[in-house]
Amino acid sequence: MNILVLGSGGREHALARSIADSPRTDRLFVAPGNGGTAAFAQNVPQLSIEDGQAVLAFAQREDVQLVVVGPEAPLVAGVADALRQAGIDVFGPDAQGAQLEGSKTFSKRFMERNGIPTAAYGSFTDAAAARGFADQLGAPVVVKADGLAAGKGVVVAGTLEEAHAAIDECFSGAFGQAGAVVVVEECLTGPECSMLAFVSQGRALCMAPAQDHKRAFEGDAGPNTGGMGCYSPVPIVSDDELAAMQRIMQQAAEATAREFDHDYRGVLYGGFMLTPEGPKMLEFNARFGDPETQVVLPRLRTDLVDVLQAVAQGRPDDIRLEWADQWAVGVVLASAGYPGAYRKGLPIAGCDEAAQLEGVTVYHAGTARTADGGLVTAGGRVLCVTALGDTFEDARACAYSACTRIEFEGKQFRADIGERAARGRHAWGE
Repeated sequence: MNILVLGSGGREHALARSIADSPRTDRLFVAPGNGGTAAFAQNVPQLSIEDGQAVLAFAQREDVQLVVVGPEAPLVAGVADALRQAGIDVFGPDAQGAQLEGSKTFSKRFMERNGIPTAAYGSFTDAAAARGFADQLGAPVVVKADGLAAGKGVVVAGTLEEAHAAIDECFSGAFGQAGAVVVVEECLTGPECSMLAFVSQGRALCMAPAQDHKRAFEGDAGPNTGGMGCYSPVPIVSDDELAAMQRIMQQAAEATAREFDHDYRGVLYGGFMLTPEGPKMLEFNARFGDPETQVVLPRLRTDLVDVLQAVAQGRPDDIRLEWADQWAVGVVLASAGYPGAYRKGLPIAGCDEAAQLEGVTVYHAGTARTADGGLVTAGGRVLCVTALGDTFEDARACAYSACTRIEFEGKQFRADIGERAARGRHAWGE
């Protein structure tokens, strides 16, 4: 069948790559796509992916039978609603379900109603009240803009002065409407861990956990980013914690079936903190993670198109997930200056050489093709180099070996992806 993937990042390259490998895929479109997807799919750079009617018109014109929505913004904008109403299968929740990510207040209230363990919180439209609640909680405290803020708008404040400044920044209009409501919550402690699940008809088919590295620099220093590297599974997660996370994800899936007007059909991403009291939910996302997708999908042995279509059609009983008994480690290569200002259009060399290493896949994120077919940088996170290995150490070593083969001016990456987890749980002071 003909399939359309919406998005342009490493997550979408990973999705498109697995879709392209399926014998069930005929024509594959990626809108807008990137320099990597251009090699095996038709990029559609002119399509406005947050415009449901425009996406629908394209899908009808090109006889697309399945649309896979990558980023959160089209989901919150209701693109899935427009497609489903027209009878086109779509992987991704409708606008109501996407509010689990689109509004932190909506999400926290959902957790509260359904007994999902999470941090104590308050939601505010007034700066003075928000500051007062932060004072009541005491530092450290977390301040979040309620809406989508392009990965920004979240501050872990070490002092009350920092918390007050973060609250004032939100209400100043720095994040537009996303900051019109502010969530203030207690700061949980412990390692963070992500668990993604395919959700349909109130069932959660959980994937292996993954652990992202958000900070820009080694030793978890520097500003937060979209993610500088990831691995899956997570060696520090105990069997009891794994079972608890799976129970919580199923609990959340059942709640979507009870509460939402339409069936939640897509990925539910649970961002957990492994606290001394057990796993607690930091946040939900309504789509695949990035770079989690780049380390989870390479281990999936089930045909991804079969899974995506079964979810989109509300057939979870038809899904049988099979996973490779291997470790996956992904290292992000970023532009100099990221997550701040950075240059674009710099030539990239060595991707093919890196991809020739056994078990290595080079996923493109911020890349583009020149008129003569050359590959250049086009974003902050440029590439994610993922390696599979029979052991955690093998996967890490292979990923970093591949990274040395790729060159572009100003290339930066963290050399310690997975290093802390390799030392064990005591590396988190436990």
